Amino acid sequence: MFFESAAYAMGAAPQGGQGGGNPIMSLLPLILMFAIFYFLLIRPQQKKAKQHKEFLAGLKKGDYVLTGGGIYGRITETEGDTLTVEIADNLSIKVNRNFVSGPAEASEAKGKK
Repeated sequence: MFFESAAYAMGAAPQGGQGGGNPIMSLLPLILMFAIFYFLLIRPQQKKAKQHKEFLAGLKKGDYVLTGGGIYGRITETEGDTLTVEIADNLSIKVNRNFVSGPAEASEAKGKK
């Protein structure tokens, strides 16, 4: 009989609802990881996307731009989402506004001589 009670005493503790620990403390590392990802990755990317959207909305005739294909040029005409970009003397192309990557220097658009 003594061995029987000793065997039960050595068994694993029951895992019911009476376990210790705060459930919030077990989620704390996950919450901290999300906060780090938000402030280091998500938020800066959203801020940059917002600035680019504002830049695209403010494009006007005479601005020098760089297209997504790497073409430098000067905007000569705007028609809704379509921009006419002059890339050389008497040579213009039409580009969708969404494919403008960013601003360009006038010297880059004219070609360095």
